[in-house]
This record gives sequence, structure tokens and C-alpha cells, in this order.
Amino acid sequence: MAIFNSNDIYPISADSTLPFAQHRDIFYLSGIDQEESILLLFPDAQRSEQREILFIKKTSDLIAVWEGQKLTKKQATALSGIETVIWLDDFEKLFKTLASEAQIFYFNTNEHYRAKVETQTREDRFIKWAKAKFPNHPTAKSNFILQKLRSIKDIEEINQIKNAIDITEKGFRRVLPMIRPGVWEFEIEAEYAHEFLRNRSNGFAYTPIIASGKNSNVLHYTDNNNQCQSGDLILMDVGAAYGNYASDMTRTVPVSGQFSQRQRSVYQAVLRVKKAAMQLLVPGILIKEYHQEVGKIMTDELIQLGLLDTTTVKNQDPEKPAYKKYFMHGTSHHLGLDTHDYGIVDAALQANMVLTVEPGIYIPEEGFGIRIEDDVFIQEQGPPINLMKDIPKDPDEIESLMQKA
Repeated sequence: MAIFNSNDIYPISADSTLPFAQHRDIFYLSGIDQEESILLLFPDAQRSEQREILFIKKTSDLIAVWEGQKLTKKQATALSGIETVIWLDDFEKLFKTLASEAQIFYFNTNEHYRAKVETQTREDRFIKWAKAKFPNHPTAKSNFILQKLRSIKDIEEINQIKNAIDITEKGFRRVLPMIRPGVWEFEIEAEYAHEFLRNRSNGFAYTPIIASGKNSNVLHYTDNNNQCQSGDLILMDVGAAYGNYASDMTRTVPVSGQFSQRQRSVYQAVLRVKKAAMQLLVPGILIKEYHQEVGKIMTDELIQLGLLDTTTVKNQDPEKPAYKKYFMHGTSHHLGLDTHDYGIVDAALQANMVLTVEPGIYIPEEGFGIRIEDDVFIQEQGPPINLMKDIPKDPDEIESLMQKA
């Protein structure tokens, strides 16, 4: 018997809370985007109607006035396809009854390789309660099953990601004409937010990075409070969300509308690495092998740019390759309901996975960093489909669009 809980509404202070964001696992499995929900999957239940059960918060006229109408049982069935919908108040009683039939409890712990959770979640509290009530009951982890399932995208999921990407493109084309010396990073962020929301996006899929000048060398810069200066580059790592599915784009453009010769040389090097990296994303390759191959391609480009020399590369520590001085992050990650989506990192890539491709070169001593990022869809054969092919990234096209403003 597997149990999946919705997220909490997290408090800030006093009576303030963060906006509700549904736990992606229960959303993936049921389509339910409401707090205080539980999904119970029990394929071996003796009674067929108890093999899929959705528990939702009981609505009322009072709740409708203060919070808005919550899902009725009929609406929850229409959204989820689950016939057995029960009010949450009855969960504990029914769970205790079904526990006597279940051989194993599958708990949904967070096993993402980047996870660093310091807050106790609703899922954590449930697991603690269940273990206390049934201390001798065998348990297992459902997350590894979900990682395999969620890493392979259905056509409906691809379409949602495409919708998010289309909105991201509209945002990018909106901001290009306003980028000029004197504009503030937060003004650019505001233009993205405006375009995303007016196109029915959930908003930003992650905290946006609008990093001009030296800020472009800070990988997770999110202050977005500096003024853009003439001659600088601005790195924009942003993505719209649509139907809880994420997009993830990075573009780096010249504040003054034209790249310097040095900026253009580095930009074209990053672009070449990105194009070469895409060709490697085929079924069967391991992410670790892929990163190693991209590292070799990047090393050659850094030598051509004069940032590395052959002697340094020859004497490098294989565990700390020289190119990492200028390209310190990974080239790709899975994308889907989460920006850093599920995907088992030591398993071979498969068709119908969606990944980012995002090489970068960061040169603090020269005052700029460049990253270019697209989202791609792995095919059964041949190189992946670039889902962001229509979002400008050629330097000539970028300059042309900016000079038309």
C-alpha cells in the first residue's frame, strides 16, 4: 500500500503564508492540486473500490466564503479518474483497517540527489505517525519507482512543457527591446513576470536569475537589484511554468545591443559546446559519460580562447579537470514537473526524457559570464529535438533584434 500526501501551506510569520504549491508526486499520480489531500494506492486490496482512494478536505459554505470553494467528490473524480473519493476526516480509521491487509507500506520519502530538506513536511509527519502506530510493519520507498516513471514523459507532459516554453519565448522577446544601459535587473524581471502571467502561466518555474556584468559569474544570483551598464552582458536564466510543468531557459545578451569582439568569441565558443553536447544526448548514454565528453569539448574551446594551455591540461588532476575553473556546473539535468526533475543519475538515458543543455564559460577577471540553455526531448534514434529552437540565440540575430528596439 503506497501513500502520497499533498504539501503543507507553509507559514511565514503572524498569519502570513507562502502560496500553496502542490507536491509534484501526488499531482503526477492524480492531477489533484489542492492542499490536505492524500492518495492511497493499494492494488492488492480485497475490495476493488479500495485499490485507489483519494482523500480530500471536506468543503463547506464557510470555507467557500473565506477561501473559495474546494473540490467536491464528483469534481475530484472528474480530475483524477479515481472513483473512490472520501473526506479526509475518515482517513485514519480506514487506513488502520486496510493496514491489516497490506504486506508493505510504501512511504514517499524525498530521494532526489539534490534534496536538502530542513523543514518537516506533511509527508514526514504522516510517516512518523504510521511508524508509531504500526512499528513492526515492513516498509519500502516509493520514490525510486516514481523516479523511473516521472523521468519518461508522456505526450501530454511534453505538450505542457511546450506550452511553458512558448510563454518563456514570449517573455524573452518582450524584454529584448527594453534592455539598454541604465535599466535595472528587477525591471527586466518584472517584464518577464508580466508576460508570463498574462499568458496564464503559474509564474516563474524557479527563482529567476537576471544577472548583469560581474553578477553573471554568480551561478545562483537572484538579488536582481543592479543597474545594467554600457558594455556589460546580462545573463537571464528564467522559465515559465504551465500546469505545474517547468521550462528552463538561459540567454546572455549585450546590454548595449552589440557584443564586443571578446564577448562574441566566448559566446560562440559556448554555442559550439552546446550544439556538440546536444548531439551526445541519445538513448543509452550515461550522464557521467556525457559530462566527461562535454568536458573534453569545453577544454578545447578554452584553449582556443587562451584561458587554458596544453601544459595545464596535460598536468591536470583527472578528478579536478582544468576546465572546471571556467565551467564549474553540469551540462544537463532532467526537466518536468520539477525544474531539476526526477531521473536516476547513474542510469542510461532513455527516449522520451526531457533534459536541459546549458554549458557556460565564466571569467570573473574579465567581468562577465556566458551561459546558453535550451530544453531538449530525447528521441528513439538520432539527436534530440530542441524544444527551444525558436528562441533566438544566434549572436547576429540577438544583435539585430536589440537594434530594432
